[in-house]
Amino acid sequence: MIDLQAYKQELTAELDNILHYWMTHAPDTLNGGFYGSIDRFDLPDAGAPKGLVLHARILWTFSAAFSHSLDQDYLPMAARAYDYLRTHFTDTVYGGLYWSVDAKGQPLNTRKQIYGLAFCLYGYSEWYKATRRAEVLEAAIDLFTLIEEKSFDTLNHGYREAFDHNWQPLADMRLSDKDANEQKTMNTHLHIIEAYANLYRHWPDALLRRRIVQLLEVFDEHMIDKQSGHLLLFFNDQWQVRPDVISYGHDIEAAWLLQQCAEAIDDAHWIERMRQHAVFITKAATEGLDKDGGLWYEFDPSSRQLVKEKHWWPQAEAMLGFYNAWDITNNDTYLQQSVNSWSFIKNYLLDLTRGEWVWGVKEDHSIMEGKDKAGFWKCPYHNARACMELIKRIGNQSH
Repeated sequence: MIDLQAYKQELTAELDNILHYWMTHAPDTLNGGFYGSIDRFDLPDAGAPKGLVLHARILWTFSAAFSHSLDQDYLPMAARAYDYLRTHFTDTVYGGLYWSVDAKGQPLNTRKQIYGLAFCLYGYSEWYKATRRAEVLEAAIDLFTLIEEKSFDTLNHGYREAFDHNWQPLADMRLSDKDANEQKTMNTHLHIIEAYANLYRHWPDALLRRRIVQLLEVFDEHMIDKQSGHLLLFFNDQWQVRPDVISYGHDIEAAWLLQQCAEAIDDAHWIERMRQHAVFITKAATEGLDKDGGLWYEFDPSSRQLVKEKHWWPQAEAMLGFYNAWDITNNDTYLQQSVNSWSFIKNYLLDLTRGEWVWGVKEDHSIMEGKDKAGFWKCPYHNARACMELIKRIGNQSH
């Protein structure tokens, strides 16, 4: 029998550990904002570029942590992130925010990546929840309006991926080197709907609601593979799919997150539809589970190659995704898989000496070398969010 209260207590302690680590190690006290890179031995690279996603996710995390606990200590971290985004990342000429700045806060990569803007919107709306400052809500609404104006595809719906500094088309729109160079991606759409749903909770605008419904339709019609249950990742403008890998982490993240977005607009049809999808996608994601409870990174169906690495963020999403499936189905196998994910994290990812989670481990559980503990992509959002969501859900559970 699984002791849910013990699970909750462990997650509460771990959430405190994660937040304490970032408060202690991440602020760049010389140049402002947060260090662009901290290695796994906690040594910051004071000269590293600073990423938009890192700062936006820190803003969301510490805003959410304050609302979760009402601990005033979290507010200065969120304020630091918000102020740095507004002062150093914001393009006051063409609108939007830069993808990166240098260590001193000067524009570096000035492209407008919609994925990054979505995370800023996610962070802004959460900061508004924490502060109720009118100018923060105004900044969030302005960002929503800009994304709609520049990125929304009025003909086929959905959102185009990236633009240059003054919103002209880019030859290379990729979020990272490993991605396909396509107009539309599942990953960006997942984080747009996440951000839009968060904004809707505080600004129930009719157009915003319509766009959330359209995004749910996009996932329902184009992005969830009807046969396998896996998420399809890359598309052209007309939604023709570009075959690529299976990303188990994105599967299990989308499983619970799309359902939560439907709940944010309180649409009975879409809530039920996304609950069905949640179980279907979660079942597909179990194909990526290893016997140690960890979730493999990716699988390439064309070459039958499995990437035998277990990165930190899919494990965090797995804790929550499997718990969500248990909540829907009452199938205790899913609850056990959630607990197994946490056990894997405790056994192999937690840095019990220094704090936080390592980037990931290889097949033999050795730590992946050369990977940051904090950096452009390694942020406190996945693991802190999973802890907060699970603490809340266990507290509310009625099984």
